[in-house]
Amino acid sequence: MTNIVLIGMPGCGKSTAGVLLAKTLGYSFLDTDLRLQQKAGKKLYEIIRDDGMEVFLQLENEMVASLENMEKTVIATGGSVVLGEAAMARLQGLGKIVYLQLPVEQIERRVSNIKTRGIAMGPGEGLRDVYAHRVPLYEQYADVTVSAQDFSLEETVEEITRRVIE
Repeated sequence: MTNIVLIGMPGCGKSTAGVLLAKTLGYSFLDTDLRLQQKAGKKLYEIIRDDGMEVFLQLENEMVASLENMEKTVIATGGSVVLGEAAMARLQGLGKIVYLQLPVEQIERRVSNIKTRGIAMGPGEGLRDVYAHRVPLYEQYADVTVSAQDFSLEETVEEITRRVIE
């Protein structure tokens, strides 16, 4: 497997670490949230607001499930990708899945723009609810778990490289 797939909560650093990891390894970089926005022609929060969370999750699942074969790519996924079985099956076939783990308290500090971030959550749900629901799924799908709490960005990239490539 030549690809590295990053999963985890919104705000855990998947996109930021992913870009640096791709640069470090000489890999390509793919952000599935950006690809979904391009395909839909609108921002993530607009899809959720205009079409509803179920449509958003369906679009995400279908788009990720249909990713073409690729090599030497770091794939940063949306936090809700673990809710789509077809998407996760495809990602498992593409490479090693790395769960960037971060405590909910740090997620809450990092994610201040819940309304415009495009986080898939139901009516009345907060980040703690989403966290409680998704963490078991992240743990289930992860080949490797890296604590983003314990490391700087550079150290996180080094830890992923050590645990996945070497």
